[in-house]
Amino acid sequence: MKSYLAAALQMTSLPDLQKNLVQAEELIDLAVRRGAELVSLPENFSFLGEEKDKIAQAEEIAQQSEKFLKTMAQRFQVTIVGGGFPVPEDSGKVYNTALLVDPTGTEQARYKKVHLFDVNLPDGNTYQESSTVMAGTTLPPVYPSEHLGNIGLSVCYDVRFPELYRHLSYKGAEVLFVPAAFTAYTGKDHWQVLLQARAIENTCYVIAPAQTGRHYAMRHSHGHAMIIDPWGVILADAGDRPGVAIAEIEPSRIEQVRRQMPSLLHRVFV
Repeated sequence: MKSYLAAALQMTSLPDLQKNLVQAEELIDLAVRRGAELVSLPENFSFLGEEKDKIAQAEEIAQQSEKFLKTMAQRFQVTIVGGGFPVPEDSGKVYNTALLVDPTGTEQARYKKVHLFDVNLPDGNTYQESSTVMAGTTLPPVYPSEHLGNIGLSVCYDVRFPELYRHLSYKGAEVLFVPAAFTAYTGKDHWQVLLQARAIENTCYVIAPAQTGRHYAMRHSHGHAMIIDPWGVILADAGDRPGVAIAEIEPSRIEQVRRQMPSLLHRVFV
């Protein structure tokens, strides 16, 4: 593993696949021009609309999203993490799927979101992800990269389940991804503190690309795509507008923090 720049993209995705892919390409181009070698896109980067519309277009969204990620990785010669996006399965539902693609355009890791967001919020919004999404049944993978470190995948609501990230760190993860479309209501109180907690307790970098702003009807995302170091220090924050958060990932920083706070070595229950 070497030091390198990573980017967490922040988007305002809409119920329009092609517009979203254009926006994503522009932000990837911006991140690469600023030196990023590892680029991440938020949950629902390719489509964020009504559930019925997502299901109706799921086949096209899945095909176009996967093709887009592989094309962008190869064109810009970077590693890309994108997701989730809907991938149809036999029951008529979809898997909320995150994909990691290397600079050759080859898929290296895939994760189907395990924790589904079924929540009634006090702001009047009700979310029932399980109405259209099938939960994954396996723990997320850790992808070992000689240059980028060991990369662990997750998606959005997973961030509230620390046991998932403890599994990733147990499997050797050094960089944790949390692509998200965090709601504005919960994000203002929970987004930053949850990301910092996952970084601190696992002494890992956390890279969290995010959705921001209003997407349709009442759907409004918090924003603040972030990159956080293993001590919990916020290295980059994209604020509340579309853009890019970029920061350096340093193996020496991981080693330093793990020497100073060797909590992973002191685990009693694994």
